[in-house]
Amino acid sequence: MLLLYNLSTRFYFLIIRIASLFNTKAKQAILGRNNVFSSLKTFCEASDQPIAWFHAASLGEFEQGLPVMESYKSAFPNHSILVTFFSPSGFELRKNHPVADFVCYLPFDSKSNAKRFLDLVKPAQVFFIKYEYWFHFLKAVNKRRIPLYSLSALFTPNHIFFKWYGGIHRKMLSFFDHTFVQNQSSLDLLAELGIKKASISGDTRFDRVLNTIALPDSFPAIESFKSNAQLMIVGSAWPSDMQVLLPFINSAGQDLKILIAPHLVDDQHVKKIIEGIALKTYRYSTSKTIPEDAQVLILDTIGMLSSVYQYGDFAYIGGAFGDGLHNILEAVAFGLPVVYGNKGLDKFPESIELKNRNGGFSVSNQKEATKILSNLLDEDLRQEARQVCLNYVKENAGATDHIMDFLKRTNA
Repeated sequence: MLLLYNLSTRFYFLIIRIASLFNTKAKQAILGRNNVFSSLKTFCEASDQPIAWFHAASLGEFEQGLPVMESYKSAFPNHSILVTFFSPSGFELRKNHPVADFVCYLPFDSKSNAKRFLDLVKPAQVFFIKYEYWFHFLKAVNKRRIPLYSLSALFTPNHIFFKWYGGIHRKMLSFFDHTFVQNQSSLDLLAELGIKKASISGDTRFDRVLNTIALPDSFPAIESFKSNAQLMIVGSAWPSDMQVLLPFINSAGQDLKILIAPHLVDDQHVKKIIEGIALKTYRYSTSKTIPEDAQVLILDTIGMLSSVYQYGDFAYIGGAFGDGLHNILEAVAFGLPVVYGNKGLDKFPESIELKNRNGGFSVSNQKEATKILSNLLDEDLRQEARQVCLNYVKENAGATDHIMDFLKRTNA
């Protein structure tokens, strides 16, 4: 099994190297790792504090782990925080985040890289956030008896850990000193594997979005764009989402404004979105002032969306017709009823729970999307769904406190 794992990971890393010749993201992943060990050495030699290492696959996992990092920094001010990313989309956007004392890429998984990394960093504690399990790194941490934790883990029967061929992945789960899971079903699945060092903490994303709504950034131009109209926000829109939404968007009356935040904000993808819209549409990045007759605004920037939801009345969140549903909690925390596709929702329990409570609505095609979104123009229905969303977020807060209470007890 280990031989197969090594072959598959090496083949995967080889594919990334080949793709880097013509793919920007893959090129960033390769170039960003070229000087990892030398920069790590400089940081570690300059640091005279114990290091807590947090690993996030990408941006979503970082945001999920951020409440724990912030609380950890407050509870253990004599520790430095090292954050590693696997994906360029996470690293490039959060490489200068103030919570971290140092941010870098995680070297590709191998026995030698893991040894070299740990020899340099000598972490006091290690945290892997939700997804990503790299065998050699986890084994090396476990072998050195460094406390190792999994944060906001979520498991379903479809995961490789629970397949007959998932032996090496089950072994990885056993390396953790404690796994903080999001729900009871995840805890039950771990118990079936004989893993008892686990507890239900909940999902730290709820704490993250509550922090956001407590002090959101303000954007006067978007507030002016909304004016007295209703505002529908389309978050993280993929082309497949736009195909489903276009009939509703193009039939919108003057009392509805629409803000679209594409998942990909490069010029090519933004122009493609604009081509399909029959209403007067403007780009946020190129409009010094947004005309009063603007009905659709393309938010072709990164990093604003989580606060922009404060101006919305309801939202459509993209991704469920493709790689996976994006974060719906950022909108829900502001009380926005959310609409989304119907694919792969078992990986996102909040989408199913909100659907059952009538705060979230899944759709499978243009007709269903148009019907649900049209219904949400009704003030009474929207207010009922709004209260469901607000209550849901409040009920599920507190994961960070659970994790930090555990860490404080074990580090007392």
